[in-house]
Amino acid sequence: MTAPLNEAHSTSPGPRLPDTQQGMRRRNLSRVMHAVNAEGPLSRAAVASHIGLTRAAVSTLVDELIRSGLLEELGPERPGRVGRPGSALALSGRGPAGIGAEVGVDHLAVCAVDLRGEVRARAVRHGVNRSRSPESVIGELTTLVEQVVATAAQDGLWPAGLAVAVPGLVARDARTVVRAPNLDWHDTDLGALLSGDLPLTVDNEANFGGLAELWLGEGTPRDFLHVSAEIGIGGAVVVDGRLLRGTRGFAGELGHVPVRPEGPRCACGGRGCLEQYAGEEAVLRAAGLTPGEDRVDLLAERAAAGDKDVRRALRGAGTALGIALTGAVNLLDPQTVVVGGALAGLAPWLLPSLERELARRTAGPACSVTVSRLGSEGPLLGAAHSVVRGVLDDPAAVAGRP
Repeated sequence: MTAPLNEAHSTSPGPRLPDTQQGMRRRNLSRVMHAVNAEGPLSRAAVASHIGLTRAAVSTLVDELIRSGLLEELGPERPGRVGRPGSALALSGRGPAGIGAEVGVDHLAVCAVDLRGEVRARAVRHGVNRSRSPESVIGELTTLVEQVVATAAQDGLWPAGLAVAVPGLVARDARTVVRAPNLDWHDTDLGALLSGDLPLTVDNEANFGGLAELWLGEGTPRDFLHVSAEIGIGGAVVVDGRLLRGTRGFAGELGHVPVRPEGPRCACGGRGCLEQYAGEEAVLRAAGLTPGEDRVDLLAERAAAGDKDVRRALRGAGTALGIALTGAVNLLDPQTVVVGGALAGLAPWLLPSLERELARRTAGPACSVTVSRLGSEGPLLGAAHSVVRGVLDDPAAVAGRP
């Protein structure tokens, strides 16, 4: 796989391009794409008004984007606007698509998202990946990617890039999994294992989940802490609309914050980590249930039915989450905490004890806690949308492809 289309982890509109005439043209193409994405459908005149360029300049840019298959004309604008009606512009429903993939401990998933943000193809494989070789898992993932790309091609879509969400630490090269304890992977270069030549980005699943919340969430602020869970627990810190990554790119490892230093040993090598109290398998053990394929559904069903053991286990998980989150909230002062991933489906029974711990331990006013509507779909959607954002940020980079 080749290098990413754009800087792998940029979250702000507009590519970082040189201050040359060519660079300015590419920036303006991006500004047109972002305006139509945010406010469209729009006429050329409305785009010019939004981005502050002349109508003639915008018309030239729009014509180029239409020729490249990135914009399309829908016909005359709806009535009621002042002045002569123009032709409404929208992002193309054909052409480049973002391919997102997720490697979970017990599943693989791939989807294709078009420039309008619609999921156009999807493939999922359930099965345990823990302790399997990376070569075997990525071989199956490659098959799913090929299936999704083929399905999307039937609708006139082609892959602009591939982004893979993994439950582990990812190096700043955006392709090497440094450590994924719940998969037992170490220093694994996914770029060397994935066949094909699609531009590749690999990132932690919680980071992609946080970006999905930023881009797709309803009313999500630009400063928040996103926490999600599967077997493990991940966190993503978003500050002023950008991920806070840390020196090595490992920021957000909330699941390995110790909440009881003398507690049970964790896969990371530590003791008493949050994951040992609030991860899915930990909650199932505390509830006296056997892990299965539909863990979250089982817990939610039992809790809703009033199962005392399950409710007690979920209260304990919420308490542990509150303790771990208190440190992050006191340190970072986010506007809100967003509970996503599998935790979102268990929120009615987790949140009371979580919020109680936060209110009791936070130095300042209690931080608000909200529940993501994306749920467990967040990492996969965030991965696919990161590729789409790359196209919006630098449409000239995909012009003329495939």
